[in-house]
Amino acid sequence: MAAAVSADPLRVATWHGDFSRKGPGLLLRELVGEKPVPGITSIAEARPDVLLLTNFDYDAGHVALGALQSRLRDQSWPMPHLFALRPNTGLPTGVDVDGDGKLGGPRDAQGFGYFSGQGGQAILSRYPVRLVADHSQQLWADAPGSLIAKDDPVGAAQRLSSSAHWAVEVEVDGAKVTLLTLAATPPVFDGPEDRNGRRNRDEVLHWSHVLQDKAAFADAPVVVLGNFNLDPDRGQGLREAAAQVLAHDRLQDPLPKLPTVKWERAGEMRISYILPDQSLKVGKAEVMPPEPEAGPHRLVWMDLLLD
Repeated sequence: MAAAVSADPLRVATWHGDFSRKGPGLLLRELVGEKPVPGITSIAEARPDVLLLTNFDYDAGHVALGALQSRLRDQSWPMPHLFALRPNTGLPTGVDVDGDGKLGGPRDAQGFGYFSGQGGQAILSRYPVRLVADHSQQLWADAPGSLIAKDDPVGAAQRLSSSAHWAVEVEVDGAKVTLLTLAATPPVFDGPEDRNGRRNRDEVLHWSHVLQDKAAFADAPVVVLGNFNLDPDRGQGLREAAAQVLAHDRLQDPLPKLPTVKWERAGEMRISYILPDQSLKVGKAEVMPPEPEAGPHRLVWMDLLLD
């Protein structure tokens, strides 16, 4: 890490908030309208320095993300830097993945989506953000220990990331931190073949595999964060994958066991995570209460001491 010291902690946050709609431009229309948009209050109250949203509709000009910036500025919390790349959500495969006899449905995409970019990832920051690596085009079959089936409907063209895997660097007064993001597919909504469960497992393990190389991202401490869609102790999915990431020797878990979502039927689970480098000191941390009308997920934030 750079020698310069940041006097104040860096507050890192992630949230699978409800910032996705079923058509392109619908989220933007709400954000530039006059009515309140659920979720803005939670972000302003959390006062993050860096925020990863794992359910935000992408557009090439970052217009919707810019509109969210304006909303937060109106709430006296300016976040002037933004980052987003086109995710795999809604990206056509040209294959009838779900076997319904039709092409172009939301389940026929590289990642579930009614349109290209629906429910992707987005970053807002008070500090400059720089892309270090984009692993979103890695093929599922190339993942270490991949559980892709030999007869997978997309086969060799299937990407691992249902949304994206980004490594981005945030610099604060000369001190740098590398954020390793993900938003894995839910390990449900399929049949006995468990395609989603197997893919979720491999998505969750991606950064863990990368970090086995001790030289990976050695120039700055790392933080793995985002939506695993997987609880290590309960619910569906290959839960040992989450447990394996939590036990990684380069990472620490300052908020163990705290649920980040409450499903109507399945109850409370922990699926959103912030896992800092062991070398980082952690100050305050919180899983916020859910905001009414902003979905069942809870915003998670953590203060990292860079000195």
